[in-house]
Amino acid sequence: MSEGDATAGSRGEENAPEERRANPRTMHDLWSFKGYRLGPSEFNAAMSHFYRGEVNRSTTWRQRLDATTNWAVVTAGALLTFALGDIGKTHIVIPIGSLLIVMFLFVEARRYRYYELWTARVRLMETDFFAAMLLPPFTPSEAWAEALTSSLLNPQFPISMAEAVGRRLRQNYLMIFLILAVTWVFKVASQPTNVSSWGEFVARAAAGPVPGSVIISCGVIFYVCIIIVAFATMSLQEAPGEVLPRYTLGQGGLAAQLSEVLGRDLTLPWMRRKQHLVYIISEKSNDIGARILSDMDRGVTAISARGLYTGAERPMLMCAMSPADLPRLKHLVREVDAQAFVVVLGASEIHGRGFHPLDVS
Repeated sequence: MSEGDATAGSRGEENAPEERRANPRTMHDLWSFKGYRLGPSEFNAAMSHFYRGEVNRSTTWRQRLDATTNWAVVTAGALLTFALGDIGKTHIVIPIGSLLIVMFLFVEARRYRYYELWTARVRLMETDFFAAMLLPPFTPSEAWAEALTSSLLNPQFPISMAEAVGRRLRQNYLMIFLILAVTWVFKVASQPTNVSSWGEFVARAAAGPVPGSVIISCGVIFYVCIIIVAFATMSLQEAPGEVLPRYTLGQGGLAAQLSEVLGRDLTLPWMRRKQHLVYIISEKSNDIGARILSDMDRGVTAISARGLYTGAERPMLMCAMSPADLPRLKHLVREVDAQAFVVVLGASEIHGRGFHPLDVS
């Protein structure tokens, strides 16, 4: 980018051509607010600061994840030391401590969902903004900004609680629970002396008024449940992860190229853009439609409609757009006709130019 291009957004209007004075939205003016205009250099600087902020957020939550894992490891180590350090110590501390570690698992899963939220934004900027700067023709996917805007305006966890629990269980806690189970069996079977029969093992497993058969049954049910959770959630793959480029946000850009090379759709459910279908009924429909076409660069369709109350016939406008465009559309309609009737509907799918390509496969 040349020095002239970088400063074009902040130059005085006296040097601007007539076309620019008539239409302040030019290729050099990316954004304006209360008379202040944001040019390419300012936009890139803002994105760099925003990227650093999101990286810092993800790093902070990553540290909190490690802290929770450390709690579980330290707790497990304390349980093992207490149970095996003295023959007279009861074995029941291990099952009770396991319940405490289960609580740590759910705390860590909740933190993991926050971590994935910040990491997903970071990866989105890396794969569809910064990487696109390095790959000619230097055009990010047109959908990445809308996906990022949607995440900022309406933050949602990219993964479910079930997937978060399953991932942390497989990566860390399954081994901790396995060590605790082996230690409990060793404690019951060898202290104070080695057992000689299954009946003796069951008798030693008793805890106060609770029979040993109940303790063993609860333990078996508990471990069967965590194994089922660990492996049943393996099919949940909504998490973007830290190193995998797994985004397909639209036509063009690096993401689409990666999807084409890999030969499969890499779209994640949380990254699919939410869309809205807007209907506008106004006596100035033609003026509003012209403004949508020129100012918002959005397609709009006029549908012949007749009001049953007034009997008047007038065109009804239909326009598909993302949530990020809605505030601007409402402002535009209000400028032209403050009495216009606007209906905004959520659309589950919109295919075609400017949206997802029409694919029936």
